[in-house]
Amino acid sequence: MSHIVQIQTEIRDPVAIRAACERLALPAPVFGETQLFSSKATGWAVQLPDWRYPVVCDVNTAKLAFDNFEGRWGERQQLDRFLQSYAVEKTKLVARKQGHSVLEQPLEDGSIKLTIQAGAAL
Repeated sequence: MSHIVQIQTEIRDPVAIRAACERLALPAPVFGETQLFSSKATGWAVQLPDWRYPVVCDVNTAKLAFDNFEGRWGERQQLDRFLQSYAVEKTKLVARKQGHSVLEQPLEDGSIKLTIQAGAAL
């Protein structure tokens, strides 16, 4: 039986943050206090391509802190790619931990289709 699920991503897992960075060939995330333009944020700092300031992921609240000056200091598309990669990596981690296999298929529109087969870990 097939089921289609839509999810809203909450960034709460440092392991999945690291996996998303590796997937996108980004520098490893760094935990600590990070200076943004006019404020500071504490959490896992992820440096996106061509962003002046990193995105800071607070895994306790699932909130993101960033300053891209309405796209002038970083394209929103890069953040969207990171969020998509995080969602894929987190889903794969959870599915495999539960003993399931995961098949990943990139689609023409840039989305990613994950097929999870119950009880068939690879």
